[in-house]
Amino acid sequence: MSAIHANPGNTSAPKTGDMRDAVVVGGGFTGLTAALELAERGHRVTVVEREPELGGLAGSFDVGEGRRIERFYHHWFGSDREMFDLCEKLGVEDALEPHLTRTGMFYANSVYRLSRPLDLLRFAPLPFLDRLRLGVLALRGRRVKDWRTLEHRTAEEWLVSLGGRRVYDVVWRPLLEGKFGQYADQVGATWMWTKLALRGGSRNKSGSEVLYYLRGGSETLVDAMHKRLTELGVEVLTGTAVDAVTTDDAGVTGVRTDDGTFLPARQVLLTIAPELAADLLSAAGPDAPAHAAVPALTRRLREIRYLANVCLVLENNRRLSDTYWLNVNDPSFPYVGVIEHTNMDSPSRYGNRHVVYLSKYLPSDAELYRMSDEEVFAFSLPHLRRMFPGFDRSWVDDYHVWRAEYAQPVITPNYSRDMPPTQTGVHGLYLASMAQVFPEDRGTNHAAREGRRTAELMADRLRTADRTAAPRAVEASGA
Repeated sequence: MSAIHANPGNTSAPKTGDMRDAVVVGGGFTGLTAALELAERGHRVTVVEREPELGGLAGSFDVGEGRRIERFYHHWFGSDREMFDLCEKLGVEDALEPHLTRTGMFYANSVYRLSRPLDLLRFAPLPFLDRLRLGVLALRGRRVKDWRTLEHRTAEEWLVSLGGRRVYDVVWRPLLEGKFGQYADQVGATWMWTKLALRGGSRNKSGSEVLYYLRGGSETLVDAMHKRLTELGVEVLTGTAVDAVTTDDAGVTGVRTDDGTFLPARQVLLTIAPELAADLLSAAGPDAPAHAAVPALTRRLREIRYLANVCLVLENNRRLSDTYWLNVNDPSFPYVGVIEHTNMDSPSRYGNRHVVYLSKYLPSDAELYRMSDEEVFAFSLPHLRRMFPGFDRSWVDDYHVWRAEYAQPVITPNYSRDMPPTQTGVHGLYLASMAQVFPEDRGTNHAAREGRRTAELMADRLRTADRTAAPRAVEASGA
């Protein structure tokens, strides 16, 4: 059991009157990596996380007999060097394991394997010539080196130009509609390009896909980060919500927590969704002092659209199939992906339970998102029976339903013009969220990278401010 899970009381009483160099709001990989970078450079940092445990969307829960696994499915590609370097830096690289995985597609009540290039030639829903076009599309897409050449186009426009309309309608349209719903025709080509590039970079010489997973899951790395932060003197406050970011004419002044505690800081980093960041900036109250740039910044942050996610996790006593990642190209099936985690990692690590994630992106006011856990499970059973003939309720020993209101930013053409800035117009206020990893898409590797890069910028600004202040201090003393 993880140290963080075993000791949710790791929240220490905040030292309210003490000025910090930085307050980091959010204890996911972005926030933890940023705090680590700042602390290693000698800065005084406080991390504030509203949940009782660290990890964000990579946070974990118990399955089987006290085993731990992420609430939302995770794996790494061979190109995710940021995470590999972080594992090595924190001494958990021995827990990093490669896995050969199988990918498939559910289409017209049948499952088709798409793990290797030759599988495309057997993909019966497309005529043979279109199967070739599908393979060529993937190759041509991966050869694009500069995403800027694609940014003005939608994913639909680009994919049709590469593979033709029939390939798009059979393969890509259902995936985009399943993922983005009403926004499917607005998704930018850059979003699709990142998917093709990542998949291509994760294949070995034979064309099989190799993915990486940490023994013990993401919590292995989260625990190592928490341990290192504690050694560096970082104040980690879990189970603590921030209800306002405070500013004055000169810039950011700190944050206020939900119990009224004020944490003064020279800098504040928000690693939460843009709309939530806007809420915190607006929450200080109409009579509180505010920086002149706050109104325009909050308007810009609220323009970024997000989808929520519902993830039904099954603990089964037998496996559904031999496929790890099953894309769903059937609009009548309520989930866009069926990810059988224990077809990548061994069931023996989860008390011989077979762990399956069923994932759906949707608006937060959608009916499925608002159902109770019991309703979500009951609603899903007949769909599982249709996908996996022979499936029975008795296969499921336990189930869990997890929800994330801000799970997937909607990446549109020319998104770089709309993307929130890392360094805002408010002195000392920084933003780093999934909406800012563009041109890449959401993922722990990019989250950690943005956390590190933002912290490097923050440290540089702190150093510059200290250099400027030192001569002034000498002049003031009359020396």
